[in-house]
Amino acid sequence: MSTTLSQTFTDQLLSFTIPERDCRGRVVRLGPVLEEILGAHDYPTALTHCLSEALVLTVLMGGLLKEEGDQLTLQAQSEGGLANLLVCDYRNGELRGYVEHDAESDNAHGASASLATLFGKGHLAITFDIASTGKRYQGIVPLEGESLSAAVESYFAQSEQVPTRIRTAIRAGPDAVLASGLLVQHLPDGEEGRERLHAQLDHPEWEHVSIMADSLRHEELADRNLSLEDLVWRLYHEEREVRVSPGAKIGKGCRCTVEHFEEVLARFPKADRRDMENGDGIIVVDCAFCSKQFEIQD
Repeated sequence: MSTTLSQTFTDQLLSFTIPERDCRGRVVRLGPVLEEILGAHDYPTALTHCLSEALVLTVLMGGLLKEEGDQLTLQAQSEGGLANLLVCDYRNGELRGYVEHDAESDNAHGASASLATLFGKGHLAITFDIASTGKRYQGIVPLEGESLSAAVESYFAQSEQVPTRIRTAIRAGPDAVLASGLLVQHLPDGEEGRERLHAQLDHPEWEHVSIMADSLRHEELADRNLSLEDLVWRLYHEEREVRVSPGAKIGKGCRCTVEHFEEVLARFPKADRRDMENGDGIIVVDCAFCSKQFEIQD
């Protein structure tokens, strides 16, 4: 395994490939940035855990994007669950997310609430926006199974035909929240971007990589004192070559500014903008991501 001078612990992606296994992976551990995002709202325990997992998944998938300005959006819509809507997105290392829910949501479900409890008969939409072409690719899968991670694995199997294994770990203490994740994928043609008509879940190379990923323990993934390089080394140290490279540093990426909202409102007809004004002629805009209000003078 290639060695690096730096060590990665929290709030930064780490990418790796195992060439002889036709495998690529991403691993991340969110710390301070996660606490900042969660701190914008007072979520019940179940939704805190759910949003933490969703943010990790968003970073892992967003880390697969190649060009500056590309964006990954994960959105879960609910029918009869604790959450009405969950939205996260990732662009250039900037991460944001929130859960829309009833303020009276029951806090008795604990962190291990099922997807059915969280989202009822909901579905998960995963959208890739490619900046250079302006194209948008979206896949939708039902929110079934044991976790959001399982739903994302289903997305890659159904929409991308890419065998994918995801492991996540959430550690919520009295003073801090930590969320970590590992994503590994098999690219059986050996090159990204080629047709994947022969992808097989029972491919011997993929079976090996997947089994090793499954050996990762929750306490290892959530150990803030274990570098991500050492974590990958523990899993795949017997491989002849593992190429490791640091990815983007992760920060809270809420894009709400007065200038941004002025630009958005300018697209509305003047009559519509007048209907939005309060008695003082001010348009008050709420940002769900950061739970702030912005007063716009039309």
